[in-house]
Amino acid sequence: MKKTILLLLFVVVAASCGTTKNIDSGNIELTFLDDFIIPENLEIDGTKVGGLSGIEYNDGTYYLVCDHPGNPRFYKADIKINQKKIDTVIISEVIELDRTSGFFKNNTLDLEAIRYNVKKNELVLSSEGSINKGKDPSIFHITPNGEFISNYSLPDYFLASGDQKPRNNGVFEGLAESFDESGYWVGMELPLEKDGSKPKLFPTKSPVRITHFNQENGTPTRQFVMQLENITKIPWLYFAVNGLTEILEYAPNRLLVLERAFSAGHGTNGNTVRIFDVDARNASNTLNFENLRKKDYTAATKKLVFDFKSVKKQLKENTIDNLEGMTFGPDLPNGNKTLLLISDDNFSSLGKQISQIILMEVAINFNVF
Repeated sequence: MKKTILLLLFVVVAASCGTTKNIDSGNIELTFLDDFIIPENLEIDGTKVGGLSGIEYNDGTYYLVCDHPGNPRFYKADIKINQKKIDTVIISEVIELDRTSGFFKNNTLDLEAIRYNVKKNELVLSSEGSINKGKDPSIFHITPNGEFISNYSLPDYFLASGDQKPRNNGVFEGLAESFDESGYWVGMELPLEKDGSKPKLFPTKSPVRITHFNQENGTPTRQFVMQLENITKIPWLYFAVNGLTEILEYAPNRLLVLERAFSAGHGTNGNTVRIFDVDARNASNTLNFENLRKKDYTAATKKLVFDFKSVKKQLKENTIDNLEGMTFGPDLPNGNKTLLLISDDNFSSLGKQISQIILMEVAINFNVF
């Protein structure tokens, strides 16, 4: 009987394992170049550098956002790239948000992503809030010095008090400026409770909403749905999750989406991290759908374009860590873009983790217009 149960379990896991998907580089090709480990005990102006959940690049400067709710902040950094390698990383300045005033005082700032608005010389950040404590997620603009400017208006189903009920620590994780520069796409890490279940080892309907907000008036204008992949490894301890952690729009309605799965009990091998090419051109606008289970819609299509397990042995510590941030960096001499990713080490509260920067090359193989 035990053999039969184990065999069935193996079949289910093998059938659902997302890592068996083939890489599709027809439209976009990603190549690993290098990685860099930020020293574990690095401190800048009295703050420990860690919890880095987002990265942004603009005009030679990188912005690294920290997800510590007790001291929400971001860092400025200089990342030198030479001969397709990360030469040096210098973190030079920390900007702390004032939690004692106005919007910041009334909201829990679990910061997950950061973008630079060139036209306005402003930064845009997303926060998951704290759903269990009744604190809403948020998207807001600040000055480069960390002063609050404005926040976006959210549909009721994203609110902590809403009937839909976002999942705690599963809300606004991804943030990307839209290709036409009209606003920002914001991606949910996990499905709303009434939209679908969290990913499991076996196939599930786990739809996440990716919503476009107009940057001028802060209102949502469009939304599409993307299905998350299944959990990829059996959790030997209780916890396992897979979710969207970052997005970038590289052409109209075409996005790179970063998904990170984690299964407890595997030590430093618990993460499965992949990048997908997501096509939302024919996806339904689900902005006014309160409950996805009760609606018919067309989800965005997705193709696997990179699986980090393929370069694990090339990484300096042979570890694929908790990659959560992603940005396009400077162009390479051959005209291709660079792509930089960063990992959130959770301040090593969950065991041995690292703050890891990964450098990649991006070749787009079609006319984006």
